[in-house]
Amino acid sequence: MSVTDSMSAVRPDLIEKVTGRAEYVTDLVIPGMLHGFVVRSPATHARISSIDASVARSVPGVVDVLIGADVASFGCWGVVLKDRPIMAIDRVRYVGEPVAVVIAETIEIAEAAAELVDVEYDELPHATTIREALVADAPLIHERHENLEDFYFKGGARPTPNSNIFHTYRNNVGDVDAAEAVAAYIHEDHFTFPAISHFAMEPHAVIADFQGDSLTVWAGAQTPTAVQKVLSRLFGLALAKVRVIVPFVGGGFGGKASVKIEPLVAAASWKVRRPVRVAQSMAESMLTCRRLGADITIRTAVDANGRILAKSARLLLDGGAYSDTGSAVATKSANRIMGPYVAPNLRLEACAVYTNTVPGAAFRSIGGPQAVWAKESHMDNVAAAIGMDPTEFRLLNLVPRGERIRPDLRALDMDMSELIGRVAQSFASETRASNRQARGLAVAATDPANTPISNAIVRLKIDGSVLVSVSSIEVGQGAHATMAQIAAQTLKQPVSAVTVLRSDTAVAPYDWGTGASRSTVVVGLSVESAALDAADQILEMVAEVWELPRVSLSLVEGGVSTGSEVLTFHQIFHRSLGVDSGEVIGRGAITPRSKKGSLAESPLFWETSAGLAEIVVDEETGEIHVPRYASAADVGRVINRVAAEGQDEGAAVMGLGHALYEALEFEDGQPVNATPIEYSIPRISDVPSSFDTILVENGDGPGPGGAKGMGEGAILPVAPAIANALFSTYGIRITDLPMTPEKVWRALQKRS
Repeated sequence: MSVTDSMSAVRPDLIEKVTGRAEYVTDLVIPGMLHGFVVRSPATHARISSIDASVARSVPGVVDVLIGADVASFGCWGVVLKDRPIMAIDRVRYVGEPVAVVIAETIEIAEAAAELVDVEYDELPHATTIREALVADAPLIHERHENLEDFYFKGGARPTPNSNIFHTYRNNVGDVDAAEAVAAYIHEDHFTFPAISHFAMEPHAVIADFQGDSLTVWAGAQTPTAVQKVLSRLFGLALAKVRVIVPFVGGGFGGKASVKIEPLVAAASWKVRRPVRVAQSMAESMLTCRRLGADITIRTAVDANGRILAKSARLLLDGGAYSDTGSAVATKSANRIMGPYVAPNLRLEACAVYTNTVPGAAFRSIGGPQAVWAKESHMDNVAAAIGMDPTEFRLLNLVPRGERIRPDLRALDMDMSELIGRVAQSFASETRASNRQARGLAVAATDPANTPISNAIVRLKIDGSVLVSVSSIEVGQGAHATMAQIAAQTLKQPVSAVTVLRSDTAVAPYDWGTGASRSTVVVGLSVESAALDAADQILEMVAEVWELPRVSLSLVEGGVSTGSEVLTFHQIFHRSLGVDSGEVIGRGAITPRSKKGSLAESPLFWETSAGLAEIVVDEETGEIHVPRYASAADVGRVINRVAAEGQDEGAAVMGLGHALYEALEFEDGQPVNATPIEYSIPRISDVPSSFDTILVENGDGPGPGGAKGMGEGAILPVAPAIANALFSTYGIRITDLPMTPEKVWRALQKRS
């Protein structure tokens, strides 16, 4: 079977899901399990002057109530900065912060008793926007910062003392001032990007079970080893005593990456010494984490021919009340605002800022949608200002394949002009009755997968069946099916013979986590390596026992070919071991030193994309309709075509939501639409009726079969492509997402 022959394999998780056999955290029943309901702060920023849970504790069926005083001795946790208590102890920093957990025999009892927990607050000055948080006399949301350098991301954070800035990243190349002094034209723009909810179909849900000096957690976690490490250090347990089991996960998009409510639920179990489940509603998950909002200023200097001489950008990212992975988001946003363009002089600065709002977190292509929204809208503005066609302006300034966007980053491994040509070709065949075709283009090049650390185990059994054990999480993207195909291809066995085990830190070997478009490349390489190790062992077994030259042997379906006959795995194990049993266990490990050190260079590959949008605007209402969209991505090599196309299309539709519908809104720190009823996402009727997904395969990626990671690139061009279509045809430039009908209508009226 070819590694690209995806149609022959049916994803086993899909069968389990449609038949109802798939078990999520909310389907699990642990003996003796209690239920927790979280009491949340209604205050934006306040001291907790008193908390009385006595009445709630007296309710029949309530076992106990966890409050901040119970967990104060454990201190704070974090994945980059150690700034977060398990729950509010003496102070709340955002609306929705947990202040108590009622633990009861049923969820109904816990929820009813939560109304009886009496909390008194003394309001404190607050800063709920980036601008408010940066003024000279802004209230400090955190007084100190303990940096956990390299705990989760390499490099840690760089906080500014006595300020609300918890990370600053700068990267300068050349001399921007000198380049601007000789430029023919300089253009500057300002853009904003809102906070956005992950809105995964499955809200956060966790079961924790403290038994003596051991802790078992069932969670929909994208990074179980990070959860294991944080819980180990918080509760003073050996890593081997903390077990994280990941059942089926109903979507994550980064909202279940790093660590979220696991410490809180573990503390509840620690308090009552029984298993406890906390299953949040969608509204509660919207108060747990969200994408970082952004305020971006970008400036470009060009020469008389339209070539870029210099680019400057300052990005301010709204990290909310706790740092989470906001420092990495800020750093990535600065890298991703460069685009795939030659810019000999660069001045980049990105700051992550605390505000009294829901904490920011990783979200599909961290920092990318914010940066690309500004950068690609700005590119059309610059082109218009100097009188150039925006596509020609891009083509003139693209970095050629094999050259570097920035000296410290890997050379670009894709011809971006090919992606532009492919989306243009997609539209070229269509003839339109109307001459007014509102079309906009945008491109992106992002730097994912900077954590080449993964392990895999592949077990080839006597009957030819294969078990694959990895810590990569199946969140709906088809990762486990991909791992099965890689193992099957390497061992020359049918995919139906391969089973990928669900992730369990007590069984699966270490992996950094699922995110950053890394699974196919990094985990896939470790699976390939483990399968090769297993193959080597079985071939060596045959060569030794049958006294045959190794070069004459090859794996075939069901066994090993000697050239003259096929020995079944059963025959091989039986004769070699003397009993009717056995297996070989292959181990694969990927580190930055793997593949002769090539994985140490950043990024492992470039995730590149192009999007071309056609829009129709109802000028009476301002509503934008997108009847046609083409998306092109360089994926190196497709391993599972159905899954790959689904990833690209899903990302683009998510980008459509960012462009036209989504914003988690706050008024003075109070979330005003943090419910699934009031928060808008795209409907199936909003998806372009003509949607062309183009996957470019050059076989030059670092992953198995020449694959590159994918699934994040297609989200990036959508919003600026739509905005550029609006600008080119209707003459209005929207700079603040989302492009709602009201904003468009007002801009049209102002133009008129």
